Amino acid sequence: MAAEYREPLLKKKHYKNCPGCKVDEMKELEQGLPIRPLLSIWIIVLCTALPISSLFPFLYFMIRDFHIAEREEDIGSYAGYVGSAFMLGRALTSVSWGIFADRYGRKPVIIMGTTSVVIFNTLFGLSVNFWMAVITRFLLGSLNGLLGPIKAYAVEIFRDEYQALGLSTVSTAWGIGLIIGPALGGFLAQPAEKYPNLFSRDSLFGRFPYFLPCLAISIFALAVTIATCWLPETLHKHNDNDQSSDDSYDALEAASNESNTKDITEKDEGRESTSKQSLLKNWPLMSSVIVYCVFSLHDMAYTEIFSLWAVSPRKYGGLSYSTEQVGEVLAVSGFSLLVFQISLYPFIERLLGPVMVSRIGSILAIPLLQSYPWIAMLSGFTLTLVINCASVLKNVLSVSVITGLFILQNRAVDQHQRGAANGIAMTGMSLFKAVGPAGGGALFSWSEKRLDASFLPGTQMVFFVLNIVEAVGFLLTFEPFLAQRRQ
Repeated sequence: MAAEYREPLLKKKHYKNCPGCKVDEMKELEQGLPIRPLLSIWIIVLCTALPISSLFPFLYFMIRDFHIAEREEDIGSYAGYVGSAFMLGRALTSVSWGIFADRYGRKPVIIMGTTSVVIFNTLFGLSVNFWMAVITRFLLGSLNGLLGPIKAYAVEIFRDEYQALGLSTVSTAWGIGLIIGPALGGFLAQPAEKYPNLFSRDSLFGRFPYFLPCLAISIFALAVTIATCWLPETLHKHNDNDQSSDDSYDALEAASNESNTKDITEKDEGRESTSKQSLLKNWPLMSSVIVYCVFSLHDMAYTEIFSLWAVSPRKYGGLSYSTEQVGEVLAVSGFSLLVFQISLYPFIERLLGPVMVSRIGSILAIPLLQSYPWIAMLSGFTLTLVINCASVLKNVLSVSVITGLFILQNRAVDQHQRGAANGIAMTGMSLFKAVGPAGGGALFSWSEKRLDASFLPGTQMVFFVLNIVEAVGFLLTFEPFLAQRRQ
């Protein structure tokens, strides 16, 4: 008979006017795969990821048109500054957005983030000089602080068995956004040159050749902003006067709690101590954040370097690709990444665990990346086939690493600290990613000036340095550095 009463005694109280409790009630009644929350998270993260890297295929030509670089070899350095402005802005505000999300809710931060994409991404496409481009990108990064709260949201909106899938959705949409974004930039930039039958040189898109891809992303962001108004809030806001449980239940639960108080006092004190612990002293969180930052630095530098390398002339070790050809490669990578994350990643993560998946992904990326300079020696169909395969594999490995680290970060804290914890992760990641484009652009420009060097000439040095960062990240995934919270 005791077993029959066990479930109601352990049933969680719900508060009538608490949005988080309403979500918990919804989860208790939910059956099957939660498609709607998955789709909501997908489009929100995709919306915020698209503008981050959509500029890279045309950034080389945009900087050239600004006439700020004195030599062709200096274009990469200026491109790095524009690419870093977004991440620098986000690094300065991510913790504040995380704290705001813990205090006032995830939903306001999400709406503010998508709105900033609508405004400042549009203005970036209308940039008439280098400094306007830098300022609009900086403001876009400063006001778009939703990636941290959306990771907390992805944990809170799903039942326990679907939380890994929720975080996988975040990283998948993020990874695909970082791929589809450049694909859109490659296809839609300079439309008057590519599609003269549709766009004249005297039209708005002829006078602002890089406005069309930004406008397309901003229109999508506007639709997402409107849709997020119906997004349920997951933050718990309790008022003791609004308890929905009845008196008989309260009496029964009080009696049960009183009889077990002595047995659980020490355990509760330990939990309270853990919940109030400073996030900076939470080593399972901080160690996963540090590893995440290292891999983020590598991924951001790779994203910019790949596009710069692909469009740069053959004489500098590049592929002499057009922005449209770069877009085609990235579109194939994005579709393949989607298929992998939906079909294979959840199974692999359950089989090996997030840490082992991250280790395997990082170690396999090293020989792949070092082969890129030799891929540039190919031509014709062989080049097309090999570069597409290499790009698909590289992006699959990168997103697998990042997804595993997302899971570790959100397991390391309780809900009331999750927004701030993800804000810390975003701040660190943004600082490292701010270094990525600037450092990658400068490294790429330097490599073009040492084509005749005896040690790692030209682009060989670029990919060698990227591999050093990848190797450091791989080593940091081992104990005693990387710690995991005991569940």
